[in-house]
Amino acid sequence: MITILALATTVVPAGTTFRCTPTRVWDGDGPLWCAEGPRIRLSGIAAREADGACRSNQPCPAASGNAARDAFVRLVGTPVGKSREGHVLVKGPALTCRSLGNAKGVRTAAWCSSPQVGDLSCAMVATGTVLKWPRYWRGHRCGAERRANGR
Repeated sequence: MITILALATTVVPAGTTFRCTPTRVWDGDGPLWCAEGPRIRLSGIAAREADGACRSNQPCPAASGNAARDAFVRLVGTPVGKSREGHVLVKGPALTCRSLGNAKGVRTAAWCSSPQVGDLSCAMVATGTVLKWPRYWRGHRCGAERRANGR
């Protein structure tokens, strides 16, 4: 695993496994700010925007943007306040993430795993606040699906 400190405003290269200690969350699929620098967009899922809107080119879950954000916060740690910009500040254990590369701008698309809940994309789908986005899910399997297929 690589610790990335110099990539605060750049994308973690695809294929790189890295550590992310969560510090703030914007909405239900990210970005998630990491103390180590990267900003993560969780792979394979779609959530409503923070203002409740859905983008026309992605799945639109029934849950509100705030419900998805709050579920994401609970999965990565404990809320400890709000930033001036409206991010929920969080304190939680380090995640292990695997980069898929650029998620537009300075965000890294990544599959991340928490020591408490395992695969975060799978855990978010299980909350019912986000939907799998088939275009990006690409055969990803959650715990029960992996076990059923012997993987």
